[in-house]
Amino acid sequence: MPNLRTYFVFICHDWEYSDDYRRVCTFLNDAPNFWWEDKSVPEHDPLDTNDMLEKNLRDQIRPADVMLVLAGMYTARSVWMDWEMNFALRIGMSIIGIKPWGNVQIPVVVQRNAKEIVGWNTGTIVDAIRRYAPRH
Repeated sequence: MPNLRTYFVFICHDWEYSDDYRRVCTFLNDAPNFWWEDKSVPEHDPLDTNDMLEKNLRDQIRPADVMLVLAGMYTARSVWMDWEMNFALRIGMSIIGIKPWGNVQIPVVVQRNAKEIVGWNTGTIVDAIRRYAPRH
């Protein structure tokens, strides 16, 4: 049985594709013997200025164990997703790319930054989180 603990996860996503974000949350919530806490910026809590957003993103990313990146092609066009990945790398956080169902291509920015790119299912995502989250 895997080591049971609560994993702190930041999910890097584009709010325009929030169905994908909610689906990943469902995967994690439904995983057996897996507890997690979402450190992501919620869609219902937008921030007014770029400075406020950067500060809040830093504050939410820092305590996370890993960053999940929904690796749809929209990722390549998102300035904020790129900023989040760069910040995670600067603080030494592992990034796990998730290839959305049906996608053939993965953005180069995700290929370059992710420790691993996993499939669109509960088992591969949870296994990667357990592998790349720092041991406490």
